[in-house]
Amino acid sequence: MNFRAHIDSDELNHLYFDDGLTIEEIAARFGCSPTTIRRRMDDLGIDARPRGPYVERDRNPEWSPELAYVVGLITSDGNLSSDGRHLQITSKDYDLLETARACLGISNSITPSSGSGFSSHTHFRLQWGNRVFYDWLISIGLMPAKSLRLGPLAIPDEHFADFVRGCVDGDGTIVTYTDYYNTSKSDDYIYECLFVALVSASHPFLEWMQGTLNRLLSISGGISKNHPACWTLKYMKKDSLRLLKWIYYSPDVPCLARKRDKAMPFITG
Repeated sequence: MNFRAHIDSDELNHLYFDDGLTIEEIAARFGCSPTTIRRRMDDLGIDARPRGPYVERDRNPEWSPELAYVVGLITSDGNLSSDGRHLQITSKDYDLLETARACLGISNSITPSSGSGFSSHTHFRLQWGNRVFYDWLISIGLMPAKSLRLGPLAIPDEHFADFVRGCVDGDGTIVTYTDYYNTSKSDDYIYECLFVALVSASHPFLEWMQGTLNRLLSISGGISKNHPACWTLKYMKKDSLRLLKWIYYSPDVPCLARKRDKAMPFITG
């Protein structure tokens, strides 16, 4: 009897893609050789994971625009499990999670999520496991149950625009509106207005974000508490335009298209 034929395909997919185990680790689980696992994967047509910024499980990732963007998403809409290994990003935008998956170079499934606190709209979840990457995120300042405890993070200046874009795509807002406030004086007093906002339950995190953006871009912004459980860092007028031109510095940066599309008429106009 061929032993590898008894290795369940669903379990193999789960261990390899969802839990992120190596072939050697999976082989140890089944009590067989790595060659047996590779051959079973060939039998089932399971392709090897594409190589991404942190697929090497025994070393820390190297900073890149893609990695900084995903760190921004994790900071705003992500979660580090208390098990010290698993991570997830949740969003109502399926295409945002597809972008995150491509940036990471992983093939894990994107699944519907109906966790408590969500609205009636469908949300989706990308979950994966990688202990080395998890520990690296801890080393730069992230943590489980981070919402109220989040503070400054160790993000390189050269990748801060990508990190901020990830935060905006995750839990930020780009708002455009028409200002008719002074139309009683003249019909010419109609303006297309713009602001950018970042939301967090952690005031120290937004203070650090505000200070870093002031240092890098000379923009001020303002922090206000608009809800008992969260704070908002908001940039208006010229500051918002300068910020958007900075984070969308190239037409092919990873981003959520619907938010970029809001900003583009102001950036190119």
